Amino acid sequence: MYSYTEREGLRLGLVGWVKNTFSGTVVGQVQGPADMVEEMKVWLSKEGSPTSRITRASFTNQRTIDKLELSGFKTRF
Repeated sequence: MYSYTEREGLRLGLVGWVKNTFSGTVVGQVQGPADMVEEMKVWLSKEGSPTSRITRASFTNQRTIDKLELSGFKTRF
């Protein structure tokens, strides 16, 4: 079963991972075409999963890459 975030990442053709932290935040890494990454950032900051309560979104360590370094889109535990 896919999480809502996995499903959205796959729908956008992205690769990466997400993980819920013990402090109630989400961390992860997303790679793909810049416009799709931006769309994912909007989804993460405004919508998220139906049970999420988003109060703030922060995206750091952004950089351009020559080729994808990951494959698939997974939820880590």
